[in-house]
Amino acid sequence: MRRSSTFARQVLLVRVGRRDGLAGPGTDLVTPDRRYADRQRLRYGRFDADVEAVRPISPALAPAAPVDESPAMSIPLLPGERTAARRAKFALVNACTLSSLMLGMLAIFLAMQGEVRLAAVCLIACVAFDGLDGALARKLGVASPFGAQMDSLADMCSFGLAAPVVVYASLAGSVPPAAAAVACALVAACAAIRLARFNVSPKDGRFFCGVPTTMAAMVLALTVAIGVPVPGLVMVAGVALLAFAMVSSFPYAKLARLLKLPPWLWAAPVVGALVDIRLTFALVVVGYLASGPLLWLHQRRDA
Repeated sequence: MRRSSTFARQVLLVRVGRRDGLAGPGTDLVTPDRRYADRQRLRYGRFDADVEAVRPISPALAPAAPVDESPAMSIPLLPGERTAARRAKFALVNACTLSSLMLGMLAIFLAMQGEVRLAAVCLIACVAFDGLDGALARKLGVASPFGAQMDSLADMCSFGLAAPVVVYASLAGSVPPAAAAVACALVAACAAIRLARFNVSPKDGRFFCGVPTTMAAMVLALTVAIGVPVPGLVMVAGVALLAFAMVSSFPYAKLARLLKLPPWLWAAPVVGALVDIRLTFALVVVGYLASGPLLWLHQRRDA
């Protein structure tokens, strides 16, 4: 055994001492030779008379990453060249987003005062501003991650909260409050799930995965604004169905794809609206909701 292996020497001394009866009662270790104290101190940085417990180091554990102590840097809200013109365009786009949010808050206040139809009109204006800010951002070249997050938060306020509040106020007195509350809470919960999923999912240029929150809010707002004559419980069931359609995996065509339909398909609802706008609106909504499962079955058949 090499003289430098002090730990092995200590163990050997302990074993020999115990076997020969040299260790006294209560003594576990023989004090190591002090000649190797300096050598052990230089090698290991310390020396203890008693043998310390050795803690094994697992090779499966990676070494801790060094802490980044560099000063935090703020991320610009508007990437690219920050000229006065681009800043003005950026402010205009975000003003549209904030207008949608403020109109959603106004719709809630009006619904609390019983002005449900006026609140529904505010929701329709929210939909208009929501479509305007995205179009302006792309046209003016000021689209940014900040704007996308702002749009998502405004959508949650206007379409995920204001829309179910307006519907709940419109159902007051016609259905049990608990049933209306459950259906409207489903709209809020499914809108949050839908928006979160949209933010992290890959985008498809042809179809939405589930009914978009904007479309669902438009359907609810128009239902209240024109006063579709359906029983209260049927209305509650329709609201719950629309909520589940938002989080479904059925493909629904985007507006750009719908605009490519034959002109006679667009003429039919226009003529129907002149005859009976409420019935025509109900048929269009049912047809759009049914298009998702039908497209899903068609895609599975072709796959």
